[in-house]
Amino acid sequence: MERISFYNQIAKNKRKSFFLILIVFLVLIALGYVIGRIAGPDYFFLILIFSIIFSIVYILIGFYKSDKIALASVNAKPASDSEYPMFNSVVEGLCIASGLPKPRLYVFKSNQINAFASGRDPKHAVICVTTGALEKLNKQELEGVLAHELSHIANYDIRFMTLTAVLVGMVAIISEIFLRSLWFGGMKDSDNSKSNAILMIVGILLAILAPIAVQLVQFSISRKREFTADASAVKFVRSPTGLIGALKKISHDSVSLSREPKISKAVAPLFISEPLRESISNAFSTHPPLKERISILERM
Repeated sequence: MERISFYNQIAKNKRKSFFLILIVFLVLIALGYVIGRIAGPDYFFLILIFSIIFSIVYILIGFYKSDKIALASVNAKPASDSEYPMFNSVVEGLCIASGLPKPRLYVFKSNQINAFASGRDPKHAVICVTTGALEKLNKQELEGVLAHELSHIANYDIRFMTLTAVLVGMVAIISEIFLRSLWFGGMKDSDNSKSNAILMIVGILLAILAPIAVQLVQFSISRKREFTADASAVKFVRSPTGLIGALKKISHDSVSLSREPKISKAVAPLFISEPLRESISNAFSTHPPLKERISILERM
């Protein structure tokens, strides 16, 4: 198996984060341009300027507040040392071994065995686990899960995946607003009805396909990141046993999703295992199959 370089991984993630922001920014500007052209010359520059300002502000908020957005989406609470001693002690031990600063720790109520990491860099990172993970995993298995999440932090996956989640959500919001405005407002008359009709079709196609395209890219990146984090976790703890045990428990864990807190599809790729469990095919899955991950870990 090819050796993983933390430094190469960090450099790649930083470069890809920049290009991801650039691509999504251009998609948003394109949406703003088409919407402005459809609205007419009186509103074109106003809508285009608004879309540029909105995109910049949203990206900055997503970059600096991504951890708070992710935690708020699951209503997570701080995990104090007195209330969750094993959670805190395992993370502290892993941080000493890896040389990473201790992230802020959170817990959210869910019977699922799951966890995620978020933030813009190791100094501003958080790890959040479900109550189900703390109840159902033994110390070695919990250590494997937390080592996996710390690997995401060390590799700067947290910056890349959290930005992806925020930006994908932004594209979806803009597209939804545009499509609803067409539904309620209808097509306005124009001096050049043929040109307006073409722009309308382009706008509708862009609004429908853009969220799907960026989400497919997000899912593909997320699946690759999980394999890397699994391998890095083994390097942290020097054994795959704990993570294998945790993934096996996750695969056999039967939890009724109807009774679980609703998790946004935008933040689902941040978790160690797919929290929604409703993917039709691998292309629409946020995570690689658990059996495949376990099989690879067993060969380490």
